[in-house]
Amino acid sequence: MELLKRNIQIRKLIIEWNPLNNLLPFLKPYWKMVVLAPLLMLVEVIANLFQPILLAKIVDIHIVQHDLTSTMRTSLIMIGFATISLVGGVGCTIVASIASQSFGADLRFDLFKKIQNSSYSFLNIFKTSSLITRLTNDIPRVQALVLASLRIMVRAPLLCIGGIIMTISISARLSLILLSIMPVLLYITVILIQKSFPRFITIQKRLDRVNTIIRENLSGARLIKIFVRASLEKNRFSVANQELMTTTVEANKIVILIMPVIMLIMNLSVVAVIWIGGLQVNSGTMKIGEVIAVINYFIQILFSLKTMNHFFVLIPRARASAERIYEVLSSKTDIQSDIQIDSSPLISGRITFENVTFSYNGKKEDPVLKDISFTAQTGETIAILGTIGSGKSTLVSLIPRLYDVNQGRILIDGRDVRTIDLIMLRSLIGMVFQDSILFSETIKENLKWGNDKASDQEIFAATQIAQIHEFIQSLPKGYDTPVNQRGVNLSGGQKQRLAIARAILKKPLILILDDSTSMVDLITEKHILKALKLSLNHMTTFIVTQRISTVIDVDHILLLDNGRISNQGSPSDLLKSSGMYREFYWSQFEEKVINRE
Repeated sequence: MELLKRNIQIRKLIIEWNPLNNLLPFLKPYWKMVVLAPLLMLVEVIANLFQPILLAKIVDIHIVQHDLTSTMRTSLIMIGFATISLVGGVGCTIVASIASQSFGADLRFDLFKKIQNSSYSFLNIFKTSSLITRLTNDIPRVQALVLASLRIMVRAPLLCIGGIIMTISISARLSLILLSIMPVLLYITVILIQKSFPRFITIQKRLDRVNTIIRENLSGARLIKIFVRASLEKNRFSVANQELMTTTVEANKIVILIMPVIMLIMNLSVVAVIWIGGLQVNSGTMKIGEVIAVINYFIQILFSLKTMNHFFVLIPRARASAERIYEVLSSKTDIQSDIQIDSSPLISGRITFENVTFSYNGKKEDPVLKDISFTAQTGETIAILGTIGSGKSTLVSLIPRLYDVNQGRILIDGRDVRTIDLIMLRSLIGMVFQDSILFSETIKENLKWGNDKASDQEIFAATQIAQIHEFIQSLPKGYDTPVNQRGVNLSGGQKQRLAIARAILKKPLILILDDSTSMVDLITEKHILKALKLSLNHMTTFIVTQRISTVIDVDHILLLDNGRISNQGSPSDLLKSSGMYREFYWSQFEEKVINRE
């Protein structure tokens, strides 16, 4: 019964290679190196296998006969084989390293490309910290296994098989010692992999947790200080760090406990060879040189078995990592392009929503947007107003296809956005978020994200519209001022205005401002909106906001309530017809009305 269970476990171990097999196509471009590496290793192994035989010849024949010339000649042959072994080993290492590093680079690039091409909902499934771990920790683990496979798992089996053959050819009786311990070592290896794999999966998850806490603490450093949360965050990190350490120790403990057992078995087998070989020398059935050769082969075989056990330790780690990598690569993006892609340019920027329904989890949960229908004419400014959680940001995110609709359709110039080339679609849409992300470059380089070929005059014009030009010029280095990490040397309002200028430089047909003036004072906001209207009147603009002052002069307002359009129209029309709009209006202008009265 126990034997049956072990056979099932061995079959499971074979099946466990599947996640690793899924990544093998990344080695295909380097198949020549994958073939060449084992061939070079074969050269090294053959050269090594000849060494003990030549040594036995020196001991049993040349030294006994006091033939110094033959001893020197055989020694030179041994040096020649050692040189061939060195060339083969070094060559294999170089070729295998190139193949494994190229494999890792391609895998890392494809994983990064997958992340870049995925929708926002992708980041709801895979946390940022987890993706960073997969890119920086999981891929090197798989890469290390590929390198070991091309070196260790070629050298060790060849050396083991070759050593067994050579041992049998010298002494069949001594070879029985070796053949008797190999099933024991195989059994121990199976247990090693079986016990350690679940723990290595847990290690990666614990590492994700540590990375999450580090990332949150680095990005929220000022908030932590203000709320005096440093000691609590230290405790939170300490718990996660301790869990990672404990799990890692548990996983390594298995290896630590099993490896001495393997070494004990190996050393006892060598002692047995010396003992039995010595008895055979005394009885005249073996020569001293033959015993030395058998011992050398035993050492080579046992060393190769030990090496294979080290390799088998890599398998559960790499398999856990491969599973996590493939989980990302095989995930389906919800941004699916229509078969008939239309690459003809968009001209007017007229947008129509036709009975659009959307939920973040397909149809498994209540829709965030329900049956949305409206039309934005070219050059119009559309404001989207509503309570928190009413779906305002989600609605505008559907236009550049950060998400795709579940039902209905969105048309631009009468064309469904799913039939428009995605790169072209997004290149014609400028979008500014409330949380304005800037990069660790100069102000000018950050602005050129909108248009890397923009001239200084175009940059100045964009920053003047965004009401940030004078501030930039007042800085000691002007537009060449470096932006610190996440723009911490700029205020929230300054970052938002730089983000608006960056979007303007894109010269989009459609501009989306998603609460992107929330940190800008009312007067500056008024100047920005006025400049946008005067300078870019060809552009269809969407403004998501909570401020009534922002929507006073827009062409059209959409009032969202619980994912539906409760009302729409011009500001003056809504003030007469919509109780919800009046409530927004009076809540923000009540003090002015009272003062007038």
